[in-house]
Amino acid sequence: MNIEIKKSKKPIKYRDALKLMEKRLIEVNKSNTKELIWTLEHEEIYTGGTSYSDDEVLDKSIRIFKTNRGGKITYHGPGQLIFYFVIDLKKRRKDIRKFITIIEKTIIETLKIYKIETFADKKNIGIWYNDKSSIKKVAAIGIRISKWIAYHGFSININNKLDKYNSIIPCGIREKGVITLKKINDQDYSKLDNFLIKNFISNLKN
Repeated sequence: MNIEIKKSKKPIKYRDALKLMEKRLIEVNKSNTKELIWTLEHEEIYTGGTSYSDDEVLDKSIRIFKTNRGGKITYHGPGQLIFYFVIDLKKRRKDIRKFITIIEKTIIETLKIYKIETFADKKNIGIWYNDKSSIKKVAAIGIRISKWIAYHGFSININNKLDKYNSIIPCGIREKGVITLKKINDQDYSKLDNFLIKNFISNLKN
């Protein structure tokens, strides 16, 4: 599979990541370059997808970066793994629901390696964990399709600051919380990106 794997060690500004993906999208559409998988962390930022509303911002002093991905408001920052991609669905099935299922399957299968059981929810996009007291989101998914090329991606909370979510209604879901992998199971997640990349590529082939 002709996909470039890019891993950034230093935090990347959201705006810079968006520019790179949009440039790559144009090149992939012209068949001038490889598709892309890119793992990174972001500097602290709140981003609002195409379907968010102002009443989901609880702290009016924070700035929301409006972006063109699907979904609502979320927070990005250090300690959270971002998994971006630029994937050409013209080379595969032109099926957006199938592609989202591939993403969900990739995250769920990967977290099982760490003995963490999670699940997808058709009504509330993302990957969820039942911590007995309540159901909490551990991974957020937000994608955009342009010219049948999928880009943006998903984020997994490893050990980022959960209090940052108090300023917003994360992903527009009021009755469910947010959790990190370290709160679920305090173990070494340094190879999480490698497992995600491997499983994502494997699931794309199916």
